[in-house]
Amino acid sequence: MPTAYVLLNSDLGSDSSIIDETKKILQNEDVKFEVQGVYGVYDIVLKLSSDNAESLRGIITDKIRKINKVQSTLTMMVIEEQENL
Repeated sequence: MPTAYVLLNSDLGSDSSIIDETKKILQNEDVKFEVQGVYGVYDIVLKLSSDNAESLRGIITDKIRKINKVQSTLTMMVIEEQENL
């Protein structure tokens, strides 16, 4: 199953609102997701899984990256051939 990890940097103090917005957006999509605030270089970690890799890319590009107060993202797509090793 196509899976992506998205690391997000946000404006100072906006983590909670971005997490809430992310949940609202993804509840209407055909994806499984986990989203959590974290300490470190990035502020939020998002894990997305879908049956359709193109749909996953579209959600990240057209929706997640456009959330207000998201400064930058780093997306890592899982190598599907190695998932079950």
